[in-house]
Amino acid sequence: MKVFFPNSAWVKTRERLVLKGGRFAKIDLKVRYGVIIHPKLGPILIDTGYTEEVISGTKRGVMLDLYARVLRPRLNKAEQPKAVLARMGYGPEDVRYVIVTHFHADHVSGLGQFPNAQFIVDGAAYKHLRSTPRRGNLRHGIFTELLPDNFSERVIELCHLPEADPGYGLPVGHDIFGDGCAVAVSLEGHAKGQFGILMTLNGSPLLYAVDVQWLACALTEGRIPGWPSRLVADDFTAYKHSAAIVADYIKQGHTAVFCHDPETSAYDYLPETIAK
Repeated sequence: MKVFFPNSAWVKTRERLVLKGGRFAKIDLKVRYGVIIHPKLGPILIDTGYTEEVISGTKRGVMLDLYARVLRPRLNKAEQPKAVLARMGYGPEDVRYVIVTHFHADHVSGLGQFPNAQFIVDGAAYKHLRSTPRRGNLRHGIFTELLPDNFSERVIELCHLPEADPGYGLPVGHDIFGDGCAVAVSLEGHAKGQFGILMTLNGSPLLYAVDVQWLACALTEGRIPGWPSRLVADDFTAYKHSAAIVADYIKQGHTAVFCHDPETSAYDYLPETIAK
């Protein structure tokens, strides 16, 4: 199994907003998504990052347009999902599964590009999304127009998958494909139902910790931001708890990858090293 993380886009922010005691200088946050090449199931995506649907999609409502104007994501065309897959000889129709770690726009905007994919989601989070008035979803950066029209027909809920103990002090989770290659572990707080993915590569664990923090050093240096960044969190108490779990995992000497960390990860996408 191969795993790597392309960068779909960059978003500028002030370091102080995402790192306690950070500078007022602006930094470029990455917007990663994951690609798993499974020996039997082929290409699998973990989220989709930012795609053109956020910038110029025809289904965009007024609030999604405003969201894009405020955040101004700069798409990385070379590392958009379809471009990355094409370099490996795959088309969008070859993707059978997309793991949706949570429903924020920078994680789901490209779901409609994959017509044959089933979507692996936290069922409680999806139920909450469907029962929440539009205004409530917008407050948390969730734009339902980004979901395919037949999304509910293509959902696989984690609760229906086998339980698995990932070890390393991580919460008991769910074995996504039944072969131990990817275990979903709850990392609540940033978003309702957010979960990370623990994978084992060459005998070593790799945790995709999604948005537990924007910068890895916020965990390793104990610099988790407070106000006003805490306002973004769905549940700040759970947010701190998940951060502590991942910080402990890292202290054990294991590797974690984060969606937005601007630092280069050993698992970032490098076209010259990726082969089908």
